[in-house]
Amino acid sequence: MISGQITDGQAPISGASILIKHTVRGTVSDFDGRYELPAKPTDTLQVSYLGYSPVELPVGSLRVINVILKEDATALGEVTINAGYYTTLDKESTGNIDRVTSSVIEKQPINNPLEALQGQVAGLDINQTTGLAGGGYSVLVRGRSSIVAGNEPLYVIDGVPYDTGSLGNPILNGSLFPQGNINPLNTMDPSSIESIEVLKDADATSIYGSRGANGVILITTKRGKVGDIIFSVDASSTNISVTGMLDLLNTQEYLSMRKEAYAQDGITVYPANAYDVDGTWDENRYTDWQEEFFGNPAYSHTIKASISGGQERTQFNLGGSFMKETTVFPMDFNYKRGTAYATLNYRNIKDKFRIQFSANYGTDQNILPNADLVYKAKLLAPNAPELYDEMGNLNWENSTWDNPYADLESTYQNHSENFMVNTVLNYSILKGLDFKTNLGYNSSELTEIQVNPHTKYNPAYGLTSASSNSFKNTGQRHSWIIEPQLNASYKVGEGQLNAILGTTFQERNEDAFTIYGFGFSSNSLITHFSAAQNLRILNETSTQYKYQALYTRFNYNWKGRYFINITGRRDGSSRFGPENQFANFGSIGVAWLFSEESFFKDINWLSFGKLRGSFGTTGNDQIGDYQYLNTYNITNGNYDGSIGLAPTRLFNPYYAWEKNKKTEIALETGLFSDRIRLEVAYYQNKSSNQLLGIPLPGTTGFSSINSNLDATVVNSGMELSFHTINFKRKDFDWQTDIQFTLPKSKLASFKDLEQSTYVNQLVIGEPLSILKQYHLLGVNVETGLFEFEDYNNDGTINTDDRQYVSDLSLKFYGSIANNFRFKKWNLDVFLQFVKKDGYNELFGTNYPGSFRNQPTSVLSHWQEMGDVTDMQVYTSGEQSDAVTAYSKFKQSNGVVSDVSFVRLKSLSLSYNIPLKQKTTVDCIIYAQGQNLLTLTKLKSGDPEQYSGYLPPLRRISFGVRLKL
Repeated sequence: MISGQITDGQAPISGASILIKHTVRGTVSDFDGRYELPAKPTDTLQVSYLGYSPVELPVGSLRVINVILKEDATALGEVTINAGYYTTLDKESTGNIDRVTSSVIEKQPINNPLEALQGQVAGLDINQTTGLAGGGYSVLVRGRSSIVAGNEPLYVIDGVPYDTGSLGNPILNGSLFPQGNINPLNTMDPSSIESIEVLKDADATSIYGSRGANGVILITTKRGKVGDIIFSVDASSTNISVTGMLDLLNTQEYLSMRKEAYAQDGITVYPANAYDVDGTWDENRYTDWQEEFFGNPAYSHTIKASISGGQERTQFNLGGSFMKETTVFPMDFNYKRGTAYATLNYRNIKDKFRIQFSANYGTDQNILPNADLVYKAKLLAPNAPELYDEMGNLNWENSTWDNPYADLESTYQNHSENFMVNTVLNYSILKGLDFKTNLGYNSSELTEIQVNPHTKYNPAYGLTSASSNSFKNTGQRHSWIIEPQLNASYKVGEGQLNAILGTTFQERNEDAFTIYGFGFSSNSLITHFSAAQNLRILNETSTQYKYQALYTRFNYNWKGRYFINITGRRDGSSRFGPENQFANFGSIGVAWLFSEESFFKDINWLSFGKLRGSFGTTGNDQIGDYQYLNTYNITNGNYDGSIGLAPTRLFNPYYAWEKNKKTEIALETGLFSDRIRLEVAYYQNKSSNQLLGIPLPGTTGFSSINSNLDATVVNSGMELSFHTINFKRKDFDWQTDIQFTLPKSKLASFKDLEQSTYVNQLVIGEPLSILKQYHLLGVNVETGLFEFEDYNNDGTINTDDRQYVSDLSLKFYGSIANNFRFKKWNLDVFLQFVKKDGYNELFGTNYPGSFRNQPTSVLSHWQEMGDVTDMQVYTSGEQSDAVTAYSKFKQSNGVVSDVSFVRLKSLSLSYNIPLKQKTTVDCIIYAQGQNLLTLTKLKSGDPEQYSGYLPPLRRISFGVRLKL
């Protein structure tokens, strides 16, 4: 039995590989760098670790073999990068590909893989659309390039394209998930992921053609490795709460506002429905409705297990997880998810035939209240009545209010399943020539039900179950892909030529069916639509998308210093008219490894240096299916007793691809044996031939026709990645990673914009994410009303004066990550920062003085002539001029503020418990946090809150991870 410790001379190396030469017997070093394995005196140990020169040592008569590995600056560039259709070494890559590994993902208490990427990659902007588990995400790679077409990147999981478009219907869940956005990636366990690569420039994405126009995100699941079988289990519990709430008026402030509003309106006798101020409701009562509705503690419990290992020719990995998470809402609403995955690698004894197989299955269930409690909490008067009466029943306070807890009788539930399987077959035809086939299948299904029993209404209405109703939506998506491919690799002259020739056949079928039922004999039957007295079909659609392509790639590596990569692809899409179904795209990428030149060899402080650049074109077909065809809707009305068809879209056979030209130049350097790594990139993407609705005269019966418009959107910017090894000692390490993005976006041109329907949305020279608003000048000191700039000087403020441009695009963003190791302790601190403008706390509010609560910022208001304030005069609604002025205020720059922030995005602390009696066992206890602390100029609320939906949630998790 041989044992010892692997170090770099100062600190232990965890995860180093120790193999018996010419065998498959081996092990890996534990957290302290220690190992143990049986060996013969005639054996030779092979010790290796990424970034260090490998070492071979004969066993002989030794029983303790300690090994010191030396850093190899060139080895750090030997990291293999997944580029989708091929792999490449990091140092030889001509494109821009960022990589996030499992070591980063597993340190965050998250539910969705996309959340793990927030702030981790320069040029990648990810935002949660809701804090609810199971919700969606907005993902942009280097900005928004299309005006109305899709801007989402392409997702590929183990070689299978994955459609993250929501199957949800906003009719059912619009108050919970913006635009019905339910991300199918929710059914994937982040702990099953080995790495995520983000492809950004033309060289990296053009091999995916039109599908990669907005970038590509490649997800690779974990696979077994040669060595002993490893069983691991991870259990954790998480405490969940809301990150930030609005500062709303308390009872005293609210009642003072209401009474002053009536006084300003000259009303001395309160109207019959002024229950909050006329004594009907207790004026000494106070309830923080935000705390009541979504301030409840929530919890998540997760268990994960896996087993992996294998021999030289066969490796496997099996795993699964289960998670249950409650909500911050009252009552027992929850989210559950179960996953299972399996991977298998096999190669025959002659290494001519290889198989890679992977399968992922996930299912989840979400049970939520069918009400926007966040919005209700913002508006409800703080002295509103008790929720329950003395008997424990819902309190309707003599019909003076609609009890918000009655809405909890109405529920929303969804259940989804996702299955994905992929097989890659590889056969070596000749030396240097391989035939490879990628076969993939994906199935996604979603069922959602919304029930509205009559018990959600005041009993005084006298309703019965005949008034109850329910909705049901089912969505299915099935897709397959077949990609045969030839790979050749030969030495040509003083270099190496690698070539790929392949083709893609892909098809996706999607079905949706939404039904509405009402009039039930009993609420116990409300989910059984056959028991409904009346049924109505709200939506029934079936779509098919077909995609074909032929692609090729030529890569030439000359002397290990000069690299050129040429890619070409011909795409065909069923989404375009017969005249433009096919298009050609391509790119060229070059790189110069100048640190390998002889005249740089004597520069000791330069360990790595590379210049690279790329140029290419891609297309975009994310426009939905059948957009170029004549389409019709079935009308529900009768025409002489018959159901009719109504035309909805005109035929356009010339409907064609958007064109995206991408350019990039970058410098990558490593200094002082790669203790400092720096990458700086400049990019410019031009998207033209925009797919838009072209306005038509009303006499045609249509407002527009889908077509290509002479409009160009330009996204450019600088990206910086910086990595330093600050300290590296035996008992202490400290490393820092910095990501920084300085983006710029503008609408460069738009033919006849002033005559188009987009004139009130877009401005040439400005980003797409602007708002054309009224320009708030302040509060008139004499009238006490908001004043706005009269742009056309006609003496009237109307929609023609909405000319002020508020830019909501990102000014810059990035992150700072620090990793500390002290003996058996590890601490990771990750800070995210964003500079931007956005909606403030006054967005979506009613005029101050109405029967609605308000943010505390309305307290500084106009009361009498001469007052200089930020808020106009209070009104109960009787002052039409005040109501009109506030209506314009909500469409002005007054509801836009600086919402920049610095956030302690994640923190992870772990300790490896020493288990001396059995060195093959690793036991790690950890504490992790997400969204822990936010510093912002926003007066109240969370700067990442999407409109009025639930803001991001704070998570504090404790767990234990065991490997044996």
